[in-house]
Amino acid sequence: MQIESLLEKYINSLPDSTTKSAMLYSLTAGGKRIRPHLLYTVLKGYNVNPEIGNPFACALEMIHTYSLIHDDLPAMDNDDLRRGLPTCHKQFDEATAILAGDGLLTYAFEVAASSNEDSDIVMKCISILSKMAGPSGMVYGQQLDLEAENKVIDWNMLQRIHEHKTGCLLTAPLLMACILSKHEEDILAWKKIGFSLGLAFQVQDDILDIELTAKEFGKSNSDQKNHKGTSVSILGIERAKEVMNDLYQSATHEIQSLTGFESAELLEYVHQIQQRRK
Repeated sequence: MQIESLLEKYINSLPDSTTKSAMLYSLTAGGKRIRPHLLYTVLKGYNVNPEIGNPFACALEMIHTYSLIHDDLPAMDNDDLRRGLPTCHKQFDEATAILAGDGLLTYAFEVAASSNEDSDIVMKCISILSKMAGPSGMVYGQQLDLEAENKVIDWNMLQRIHEHKTGCLLTAPLLMACILSKHEEDILAWKKIGFSLGLAFQVQDDILDIELTAKEFGKSNSDQKNHKGTSVSILGIERAKEVMNDLYQSATHEIQSLTGFESAELLEYVHQIQQRRK
Protein backbone atom coordinates (compact mmCIF):
# COMPACT_ATOMS: atom_id res chain seq x y z
CA MET A 1 0.00 0.00 0.00
CA GLN A 2 1.45 3.34 -1.09
CA ILE A 3 0.64 5.09 2.18
CA GLU A 4 2.99 2.78 4.09
CA SER A 5 6.04 3.63 2.01
CA LEU A 6 5.17 7.32 2.05
CA LEU A 7 4.88 7.41 5.83
CA GLU A 8 8.20 5.64 6.26
CA LYS A 9 9.84 8.00 3.76
CA TYR A 10 8.64 11.08 5.64
CA ILE A 11 9.79 9.78 9.03
CA ASN A 12 13.12 8.48 7.74
CA SER A 13 13.95 11.96 6.44
CA LEU A 14 14.08 13.21 10.06
CA PRO A 15 17.28 13.32 12.16
CA ASP A 16 17.93 10.11 14.06
CA SER A 17 16.70 10.17 17.66
CA THR A 18 14.78 8.07 20.13
CA THR A 19 11.75 10.25 19.42
CA LYS A 20 12.04 9.46 15.71
CA SER A 21 12.22 5.74 16.52
CA ALA A 22 9.11 6.02 18.69
CA MET A 23 7.26 7.94 15.98
CA LEU A 24 8.11 5.26 13.43
CA TYR A 25 7.23 2.46 15.85
CA SER A 26 3.72 3.76 16.46
CA LEU A 27 3.08 4.96 12.92
CA THR A 28 4.03 1.64 11.29
CA ALA A 29 2.46 -0.66 13.87
CA GLY A 30 -0.21 -1.90 11.44
CA GLY A 31 -3.13 0.53 11.68
CA LYS A 32 -6.21 0.13 9.48
CA ARG A 33 -5.46 3.39 7.60
CA ILE A 34 -9.17 4.17 7.41
CA ARG A 35 -8.73 7.95 7.15
CA PRO A 36 -6.25 7.89 4.24
CA HIS A 37 -8.38 5.26 2.51
CA LEU A 38 -11.48 7.45 2.83
CA LEU A 39 -9.58 10.40 1.36
CA TYR A 40 -8.34 8.40 -1.63
CA THR A 41 -11.69 6.74 -2.24
CA VAL A 42 -13.64 10.00 -2.30
CA LEU A 43 -11.09 11.53 -4.68
CA LYS A 44 -11.51 8.55 -7.00
CA GLY A 45 -15.28 8.87 -6.74
CA TYR A 46 -14.94 12.39 -8.13
CA ASN A 47 -12.63 11.09 -10.89
CA VAL A 48 -9.62 12.91 -9.46
CA ASN A 49 -6.12 11.40 -9.32
CA PRO A 50 -5.91 10.14 -5.71
CA GLU A 51 -2.17 10.85 -5.57
CA ILE A 52 -2.86 14.56 -5.09
CA GLY A 53 -4.09 13.57 -1.63
CA ASN A 54 -0.82 11.94 -0.57
CA PRO A 55 0.48 14.70 1.75
CA PHE A 56 -2.91 15.06 3.41
CA ALA A 57 -3.37 11.29 3.76
CA CYS A 58 -0.01 11.07 5.54
CA ALA A 59 -0.81 14.08 7.70
CA LEU A 60 -4.12 12.50 8.73
CA GLU A 61 -2.45 9.26 9.73
CA MET A 62 0.25 11.11 11.69
CA ILE A 63 -2.36 13.07 13.63
CA HIS A 64 -4.46 9.96 14.26
CA THR A 65 -1.41 8.08 15.53
CA TYR A 66 -0.37 10.97 17.77
CA SER A 67 -3.85 10.94 19.29
CA LEU A 68 -3.55 7.22 20.04
CA ILE A 69 -0.11 7.61 21.65
CA HIS A 70 -1.40 10.34 23.96
CA ASP A 71 -4.71 8.60 24.61
CA ASP A 72 -2.80 5.55 25.85
CA LEU A 73 -0.64 7.50 28.33
CA PRO A 74 -0.95 6.87 32.09
CA ALA A 75 -2.54 10.31 32.57
CA MET A 76 -5.24 9.45 30.01
CA ASP A 77 -6.47 5.85 29.52
CA ASN A 78 -3.31 4.14 30.80
CA ASP A 79 -3.38 1.37 28.18
CA ASP A 80 -0.75 -1.33 27.62
CA LEU A 81 -1.71 -2.58 24.15
CA ARG A 82 -2.33 -0.79 20.85
CA ARG A 83 -2.56 -2.30 17.38
CA GLY A 84 -1.56 -5.64 18.91
CA LEU A 85 1.74 -4.27 20.24
CA PRO A 86 2.89 -2.61 23.48
CA THR A 87 1.79 1.02 23.59
CA CYS A 88 4.43 3.65 22.84
CA HIS A 89 5.08 4.54 26.48
CA LYS A 90 5.46 0.85 27.32
CA GLN A 91 7.83 0.16 24.43
CA PHE A 92 9.92 3.27 25.14
CA ASP A 93 9.02 5.46 28.14
CA GLU A 94 6.42 8.07 29.00
CA ALA A 95 8.52 11.13 28.14
CA THR A 96 9.51 9.69 24.76
CA ALA A 97 5.88 8.82 24.01
CA ILE A 98 4.82 12.40 24.74
CA LEU A 99 7.53 13.72 22.41
CA ALA A 100 6.62 11.17 19.73
CA GLY A 101 3.02 12.38 19.81
CA ASP A 102 4.14 16.01 19.73
CA GLY A 103 6.45 15.24 16.82
CA LEU A 104 3.77 13.51 14.76
CA LEU A 105 1.25 16.28 15.37
CA THR A 106 3.53 19.14 14.37
CA TYR A 107 5.21 17.28 11.50
CA ALA A 108 1.77 16.49 10.06
CA PHE A 109 1.22 20.14 9.21
CA GLU A 110 4.65 20.44 7.58
CA VAL A 111 3.79 17.41 5.45
CA ALA A 112 0.35 18.79 4.52
CA ALA A 113 1.88 22.15 3.59
CA SER A 114 4.25 20.40 1.15
CA SER A 115 1.33 19.73 -1.23
CA ASN A 116 1.79 21.06 -4.77
CA GLU A 117 -1.88 22.01 -5.10
CA ASP A 118 -2.96 25.66 -5.34
CA SER A 119 -2.17 27.55 -2.15
CA ASP A 120 -5.81 28.42 -1.42
CA ILE A 121 -6.79 24.75 -1.64
CA VAL A 122 -3.87 23.72 0.58
CA MET A 123 -4.82 26.35 3.16
CA LYS A 124 -8.45 25.20 3.18
CA CYS A 125 -7.36 21.60 3.73
CA ILE A 126 -4.94 22.57 6.51
CA SER A 127 -7.70 24.62 8.13
CA ILE A 128 -10.02 21.58 8.07
CA LEU A 129 -7.29 19.38 9.51
CA SER A 130 -6.52 21.88 12.26
CA LYS A 131 -10.16 22.41 13.23
CA MET A 132 -11.05 18.73 13.24
CA ALA A 133 -7.98 17.75 15.28
CA GLY A 134 -7.90 20.70 17.65
CA PRO A 135 -9.65 22.15 20.70
CA SER A 136 -13.04 22.40 18.98
CA GLY A 137 -12.68 18.93 17.46
CA MET A 138 -10.88 15.79 18.58
CA VAL A 139 -9.09 17.41 21.52
CA TYR A 140 -12.44 18.69 22.79
CA GLY A 141 -13.81 15.16 22.53
CA GLN A 142 -10.85 13.83 24.50
CA GLN A 143 -11.53 16.37 27.24
CA LEU A 144 -15.21 15.45 27.40
CA ASP A 145 -14.21 11.79 27.56
CA LEU A 146 -11.88 12.38 30.51
CA GLU A 147 -14.52 14.39 32.36
CA ALA A 148 -17.02 11.55 31.88
CA GLU A 149 -14.91 9.04 33.81
CA ASN A 150 -16.59 7.77 36.98
CA LYS A 151 -19.81 9.62 36.07
CA VAL A 152 -23.21 8.47 34.90
CA ILE A 153 -23.78 9.92 31.44
CA ASP A 154 -26.69 9.57 29.03
CA TRP A 155 -26.77 8.68 25.34
CA ASN A 156 -26.88 12.34 24.24
CA MET A 157 -23.68 13.11 26.13
CA LEU A 158 -21.96 10.02 24.78
CA GLN A 159 -22.90 11.00 21.23
CA ARG A 160 -21.36 14.42 21.85
CA ILE A 161 -18.13 12.80 23.02
CA HIS A 162 -17.96 10.45 20.03
CA GLU A 163 -18.91 13.17 17.55
CA HIS A 164 -15.76 15.05 18.50
CA LYS A 165 -13.34 12.37 19.66
CA THR A 166 -13.89 9.99 16.74
CA GLY A 167 -16.18 11.68 14.23
CA CYS A 168 -14.02 14.72 13.54
CA LEU A 169 -10.98 12.84 12.26
CA LEU A 170 -13.18 10.53 10.18
CA THR A 171 -14.94 13.55 8.66
CA ALA A 172 -11.72 15.43 7.87
CA PRO A 173 -10.62 13.21 4.93
CA LEU A 174 -14.08 13.46 3.35
CA LEU A 175 -14.04 17.26 3.55
CA MET A 176 -10.45 17.55 2.30
CA ALA A 177 -11.25 15.28 -0.66
CA CYS A 178 -14.24 17.49 -1.38
CA ILE A 179 -11.97 20.57 -1.44
CA LEU A 180 -9.22 18.89 -3.47
CA SER A 181 -11.72 17.73 -6.08
CA LYS A 182 -13.33 21.19 -6.23
CA HIS A 183 -16.79 20.02 -5.18
CA GLU A 184 -17.37 22.36 -2.24
CA GLU A 185 -21.10 22.28 -2.93
CA ASP A 186 -21.10 18.83 -1.30
CA ILE A 187 -19.43 19.90 1.97
CA LEU A 188 -22.58 19.68 4.10
CA ALA A 189 -23.42 16.22 2.78
CA TRP A 190 -19.91 14.96 3.59
CA LYS A 191 -20.16 16.40 7.09
CA LYS A 192 -23.33 14.38 7.66
CA ILE A 193 -21.71 11.27 6.22
CA GLY A 194 -18.58 11.71 8.31
CA PHE A 195 -20.31 12.15 11.62
CA SER A 196 -22.65 9.20 10.95
CA LEU A 197 -19.61 7.05 10.14
CA GLY A 198 -17.74 8.34 13.18
CA LEU A 199 -20.53 7.55 15.62
CA ALA A 200 -21.20 4.16 13.99
CA PHE A 201 -17.50 3.31 14.17
CA GLN A 202 -17.29 4.16 17.88
CA VAL A 203 -20.47 2.26 18.77
CA GLN A 204 -18.96 -0.67 16.89
CA ASP A 205 -15.76 -0.32 18.97
CA ASP A 206 -17.85 -0.43 22.14
CA ILE A 207 -19.52 -3.64 20.93
CA LEU A 208 -16.22 -5.28 19.95
CA ASP A 209 -14.75 -4.23 23.29
CA ILE A 210 -17.34 -6.50 24.92
CA GLU A 211 -17.32 -9.33 22.40
CA LEU A 212 -13.56 -9.73 21.92
CA THR A 213 -10.57 -10.19 24.17
CA ALA A 214 -7.86 -7.51 24.19
CA LYS A 215 -5.64 -9.85 22.15
CA GLU A 216 -8.37 -10.41 19.53
CA PHE A 217 -9.23 -6.69 19.41
CA GLY A 218 -5.59 -5.61 19.25
CA LYS A 219 -5.87 -3.03 22.03
CA SER A 220 -6.61 -2.84 25.74
CA ASN A 221 -10.22 -2.95 26.86
CA SER A 222 -9.81 0.08 29.14
CA ASP A 223 -13.27 1.67 29.22
CA GLN A 224 -14.55 -0.62 31.97
CA LYS A 225 -11.33 -0.21 33.96
CA ASN A 226 -11.69 3.58 33.73
CA HIS A 227 -15.42 3.45 34.57
CA LYS A 228 -16.52 5.09 31.33
CA GLY A 229 -20.02 5.00 29.96
CA THR A 230 -20.23 3.28 26.57
CA SER A 231 -22.98 2.74 24.04
CA VAL A 232 -23.29 -0.84 25.30
CA SER A 233 -23.52 0.11 28.98
CA ILE A 234 -26.09 2.83 28.19
CA LEU A 235 -28.17 1.17 25.45
CA GLY A 236 -27.50 -2.53 25.93
CA ILE A 237 -25.70 -4.58 23.32
CA GLU A 238 -28.70 -5.41 21.11
CA ARG A 239 -29.87 -1.80 20.91
CA ALA A 240 -26.27 -0.66 20.35
CA LYS A 241 -26.06 -2.99 17.36
CA GLU A 242 -29.31 -1.56 15.98
CA VAL A 243 -28.03 2.00 16.38
CA MET A 244 -24.72 1.09 14.72
CA ASN A 245 -26.46 -0.46 11.71
CA ASP A 246 -28.88 2.49 11.41
CA LEU A 247 -25.94 4.92 11.38
CA TYR A 248 -24.08 2.99 8.70
CA GLN A 249 -27.29 2.84 6.69
CA SER A 250 -27.76 6.60 7.06
CA ALA A 251 -24.23 7.23 5.78
CA THR A 252 -24.85 4.86 2.88
CA HIS A 253 -28.05 6.62 1.83
CA GLU A 254 -26.34 10.02 2.00
CA ILE A 255 -23.47 8.79 -0.19
CA GLN A 256 -25.93 7.38 -2.73
CA SER A 257 -27.74 10.73 -2.89
CA LEU A 258 -24.69 12.63 -4.12
CA THR A 259 -24.87 13.65 -7.78
CA GLY A 260 -21.76 13.50 -9.93
CA PHE A 261 -20.07 11.08 -7.53
CA GLU A 262 -19.26 7.46 -8.42
CA SER A 263 -20.15 5.84 -5.12
CA ALA A 264 -19.57 2.09 -5.69
CA GLU A 265 -16.04 1.88 -4.27
CA LEU A 266 -16.82 4.02 -1.22
CA LEU A 267 -20.00 2.05 -0.49
CA GLU A 268 -18.03 -1.18 -0.63
CA TYR A 269 -15.43 0.26 1.75
CA VAL A 270 -18.10 1.40 4.21
CA HIS A 271 -19.52 -2.13 4.09
CA GLN A 272 -16.06 -3.54 4.89
CA ILE A 273 -15.74 -1.21 7.88
CA GLN A 274 -19.18 -2.28 9.09
CA GLN A 275 -18.09 -5.94 8.96
CA ARG A 276 -14.75 -5.45 10.76
CA ARG A 277 -13.86 -7.50 13.82
CA LYS A 278 -10.95 -5.44 15.13
